[in-house]
Amino acid sequence: MSGIDLSCNRLTGQIPLEMGNLSEIHSLNLSHNNLVGVIPSSFSQLKQIESLDLSYNNLSGRIPIQLVELNFLEVFSVAHNNLSGSTPEPKAQFGTFNESSYEGNPLLCGPPLQNNCSKTESPPTVPTTIDNEGEGSFMDIYVFCVSFLVSYVIVLLGIFVVLYINPYWRQVWFSFIESCITTCRYSVVGNFLELYIFKRCA
Repeated sequence: MSGIDLSCNRLTGQIPLEMGNLSEIHSLNLSHNNLVGVIPSSFSQLKQIESLDLSYNNLSGRIPIQLVELNFLEVFSVAHNNLSGSTPEPKAQFGTFNESSYEGNPLLCGPPLQNNCSKTESPPTVPTTIDNEGEGSFMDIYVFCVSFLVSYVIVLLGIFVVLYINPYWRQVWFSFIESCITTCRYSVVGNFLELYIFKRCA
């Protein structure tokens, strides 16, 4: 078999990985269909391929870099798909293909296209910095709250343990609490009486 031409057949679905096993074919044309998914990296096994046409489909993802191993490739087209990323390194046979082999893929960059990959793929630095700062502030507040809560619980447990083990300190503690309650009670009653007397005199 010298070649396979399945163009203009309204084929759908993904390209079978097994097509990479057709190592003896010289041409493969799958253009003008409705194929989706990625270009199989197994196509690098088509060592005798001279013409590979995958244009006018809905293929996505990157062009496999392994395709540069196809030393007999003379015709190559992935035009008018949804491919992204950089074009294969322009060496060996891929150094002979012009822009028409890749056109119609807005997210594709690199030679021989006019799109510069450094501009297309470089991530915005300012939003990332702001996001990192916001995330760092949130983490600082979270760590502080957790540390404060843990310290508070440890202090309470320490007080309870000391009071439970040492009867003397337990008695002193309860006496202190009772004294505070008594003082507060007399203070409230005294303020109330002063307010009452003040109103009577007025």
